Amino acid sequence: MRIKTIALFATLGFAACSQEPAVEESAAISYPKSATVDHVDTYHGTEVADPYRWLENDVRESDDVSNWVGSQNELTFAYLSAIEERALIEQRLTKLWDYERYGLPRKEGGRYFYSHNNGLQNQSVIYTQTSLDHEADLLIDPNTWSEDGTVALASYFPSPDGMYVAYLVQDGGSDWRVSEVLNVETEEKLTDRLEWLKFTGLSWAGDSSGFYYSRYPATSEEGKFQSLNKDMKVWFHRVGTSQDDDELVYGAPGHPDWGPRASVTEDGNHLVITISVGTDSRYSIVYKDLTDPQSGFKTIIEGFDYDYSLIGNIGDDLYFRTNNGAPKNRLIAINTKNSAPDNWREIIPEAEDVLDSVSLVGGRFIAGYMQDAWSVVAIHDLDGAQVGTVDLPGIGTASGFDGKADDPETFFVYTSFNTPGTINRFDVTTGETMLFRTPDVAFNPDDYKVEQVFYRSKDGTRVPMFIAHHKDVVADGNRPTLLYAYGGFNISLQPSFSVTRMAWMEMGGIFALANIRGGGEYGEEWHQSGTKLNKQNVFDDFIAAAEYLIANGYTRTEKLAVQGGSNGGLLIGAVMNQRPDLFGVALPAVGVMDMLRFHKFTAGRFWTDDYGSSDNPDEFEALLAYSPYHNIQDDTEYPPTLITTADTDDRVVPGHSFKYAARIQAAQVGDAPVLIRIETRAGHGAGIPTEKRIAAYADIWAFVVRNLHMRLPEGYTE
Repeated sequence: MRIKTIALFATLGFAACSQEPAVEESAAISYPKSATVDHVDTYHGTEVADPYRWLENDVRESDDVSNWVGSQNELTFAYLSAIEERALIEQRLTKLWDYERYGLPRKEGGRYFYSHNNGLQNQSVIYTQTSLDHEADLLIDPNTWSEDGTVALASYFPSPDGMYVAYLVQDGGSDWRVSEVLNVETEEKLTDRLEWLKFTGLSWAGDSSGFYYSRYPATSEEGKFQSLNKDMKVWFHRVGTSQDDDELVYGAPGHPDWGPRASVTEDGNHLVITISVGTDSRYSIVYKDLTDPQSGFKTIIEGFDYDYSLIGNIGDDLYFRTNNGAPKNRLIAINTKNSAPDNWREIIPEAEDVLDSVSLVGGRFIAGYMQDAWSVVAIHDLDGAQVGTVDLPGIGTASGFDGKADDPETFFVYTSFNTPGTINRFDVTTGETMLFRTPDVAFNPDDYKVEQVFYRSKDGTRVPMFIAHHKDVVADGNRPTLLYAYGGFNISLQPSFSVTRMAWMEMGGIFALANIRGGGEYGEEWHQSGTKLNKQNVFDDFIAAAEYLIANGYTRTEKLAVQGGSNGGLLIGAVMNQRPDLFGVALPAVGVMDMLRFHKFTAGRFWTDDYGSSDNPDEFEALLAYSPYHNIQDDTEYPPTLITTADTDDRVVPGHSFKYAARIQAAQVGDAPVLIRIETRAGHGAGIPTEKRIAAYADIWAFVVRNLHMRLPEGYTE
């Protein structure tokens, strides 16, 4: 790996980072007035006040909310702009971000397609080339779609013959998508335009005549960002036609909560509809034989009990990764001609490590396992026998390995906390791995150390945690430390490179990532132990991680910042209420803060799989016990807090953060700031232009530097 090295730490003494600069005590902040209303809901005989209900209204539709947002942003940006270190942090972030980034190549019709960013482009562009050593042609450039970079390419899907690319456009961070189609040879954008797409991919027919997709019914502009998403259906679009002419392929009358999504197998012979009812990986599967015009849909998997993730097919055998009979997953084959469970064949049995992914490439199954949340990759033959491994450098994450069933090559990316994503070509036939693209980033990865520790939670459960920092940093009990976690929805947090985290470590900070319950790091049991009535385990695990870092001499309360986004924002809000004395800074981002009403907006109804619902008496009691908004206590000294959200977030609607901010500002005593930063023309996180990302993290790190009383290292921006 060739990494450009700079002399950033040549003259720096990290001891300086632990010295507290002279900081003038600031006067108490005068927060904008947040009006209260006498609104009370009754749940199962319990009255619950909601004094800031009006802040749930859409900022685009309510002048009161719009004015409140403006006042809060005015206060927040005035505070942040006055922090002297902010300009230096933004300068360094910009330099670190300015490196070439490549996406994994995908091959269709003899062409390779991949994404590329030259460093500071707001959005990555798509290139195509006929061979790996041939000159690449620019195909799609989203940077030309808007002046501010907020219209983004969400995903793209080349046709099997390589003639077309269908792609999804995201506007202003919204989860809503518009699909368009491009002729690859002529680079002409066709007139095809499909609307009201959300939470869907595009799956091409084998003959490249069109593609299958899922969409919701059209809604009003007024309800677009808040209304519940129901009645998803699968449609077929023929290239060159109007969406009005699309064919309804699959719907579920009487089941508005079902979410069907279509996949066509590589050979074009099988249409597989995977149906979900929430965010849990619990699916029903229906199937159609595309070689028989008279064929109807047949149910292969009935009920919503287990995960069945389609891997691919060979002939009439469909391969699924499943947790049925295997909490850590296994690979099975289901024959479409005789799909009864008694005829299923186990190909790769459950192992000690979690079977996280499987690819069918080059006549082999490439199996990605999680070993204590980091990657191990094994090669299996078609009968399931292990015939090799993929060598990886160490504690990190390998992902990708896509390709055709008979294609001898595949590509994967390897990354870790100190390793930017390197793209590798893997020869399935020989087992040889070759570097394909290596980033050139302005830091030396050898200067950083990555380790994994294990600690005990409140109930004795053993929990893993990654810790990364500059090799010269000594754990002396006084180090600025950032603790991050998620803890939900079966999502596993694995080692990965982040420019923002590298900037934090360059400032002398320690970064810690806790793999708490609710995630998928140890399979379905680990996930379920952090859901519904077990959700308190998630908060206990996180609190125990913070206590471990303090007890083992990494940091102390006054130097400990905690961060999480989305479900992780809920996590930070909950632990702040439970242990306001434990943290020096809190950074809840786009969080689910009102646990009694989340299911009434956009995609929130899906989350009852993990959270439960206030409609259920027992689950209501559990939700009320930890809901961040409802458990803020008056006259409490909360740590310095920077809440972040965005006005176009239609996944976790910003009303969650608005209500939470108003409530905690009213409750706060002392001088510690409680601020909310509300991004405009942005959503839950995807599609945010590079310029906005840099500015946002310059603000976040400046807030942390100020409130943890940090001093930037000597020579920080050199």
